[in-house]
Amino acid sequence: MNVSRLLLLCLLALPLPMATAAEPERNPDPLEAINRPLFELNNKLDQYFLRPVAQGYDWVMPGFAKRGVGNMFANMYDFNSAINGVLQGRFVGAAQGGGRFLVNSTLGLAGLFDVATPMGIRPYRTDFGHTLAIWGFESGPYLMVPFFGPRTVRSGTGTVFDVYTSIPTYIDNVPVRNSLFGLELIDGRARLLQADELLSGDAYIFIRDAYLQQRETFVNDGVVQDDFSDFGDEEDWEEF
Repeated sequence: MNVSRLLLLCLLALPLPMATAAEPERNPDPLEAINRPLFELNNKLDQYFLRPVAQGYDWVMPGFAKRGVGNMFANMYDFNSAINGVLQGRFVGAAQGGGRFLVNSTLGLAGLFDVATPMGIRPYRTDFGHTLAIWGFESGPYLMVPFFGPRTVRSGTGTVFDVYTSIPTYIDNVPVRNSLFGLELIDGRARLLQADELLSGDAYIFIRDAYLQQRETFVNDGVVQDDFSDFGDEEDWEEF
């Protein structure tokens, strides 16, 4: 009898396979076979067109002019942030975004100067992908979108919404509207020129993991668990 009890205690002390086994790792990139060729396409477009144009822009534009362009687009983002703040039920954030947009659009000359920050009106950075996350939508698989780069299903859907609620979309003058979209693309690429030196090992995995971690941090208000880079352990990976 004592032997039976001892065996029972030993069995209870052993970890149960179904109760304690680690959950299988979530693969964030089930479409890798499709995403990699699209990444190569985007990489060639960047190598032979976008990056050279961005380098020329960075060389020609004075520092104060680049700051002004960056401020102008940040002001447009504040408009979108105000909309998303309302949709999220974060009305303080919506007030921050709306307040910054009003102040910088007027006193800051259409956003070329950031007047709101010295006045103590802090930005609330958000987008519709963040809104979908707050509403409970999962991120979905990683996507490499032709011409637009890395996304997830959730952030890609958010991008479509944000484009249709952005200020340039409602400019009637087509050349002006398209020029703004083009300038935003080139200015954004120019800001990433120094980041090119950080690429290491498999560029596809590097960019994928960096993007997924950045989005996870963004939608969780700065809190993130790094569970992406394990998929690249066999690759020559360095943390971004």
